[in-house]
Amino acid sequence: MKLFVDTWGWVAVTDRSDPGHEAATEIFRRARRSGGTVTSNFILDETFTLLFKRRPFDDAWHFTTTVVRSPFIDVQEVTESRFFRTIELRKQFSDKPRISFTDLSTMALMVELRITDVLTADRHFSHVGLGFRTLP
Repeated sequence: MKLFVDTWGWVAVTDRSDPGHEAATEIFRRARRSGGTVTSNFILDETFTLLFKRRPFDDAWHFTTTVVRSPFIDVQEVTESRFFRTIELRKQFSDKPRISFTDLSTMALMVELRITDVLTADRHFSHVGLGFRTLP
């Protein structure tokens, strides 16, 4: 199983006090063993921003350097073509204005890479009809 890790997933995995920590950590471990984890530069931007606001600097720094150096985490870039695909999704889901542009960029990547599982608390992924499965 390939797993896309959303911002919520990263925060839940790193913060032991998060109510979703145990479930998120187990899902992350299974994905790492069975097919790998994928995330994006946009997701890491959000995640790093949140962690540096909420956690002590050394904790946030450790997470940042661990993720960007990990051979088990495939960090996909939202390139120019992917950015324009995201703009198309914004238009396609004009009836869902609460979906963030970052979430739409994740959806564009997941469709392109044929990933269906996403570690997230965002239910937007289940409401768009693209076949995504939100975990936990």
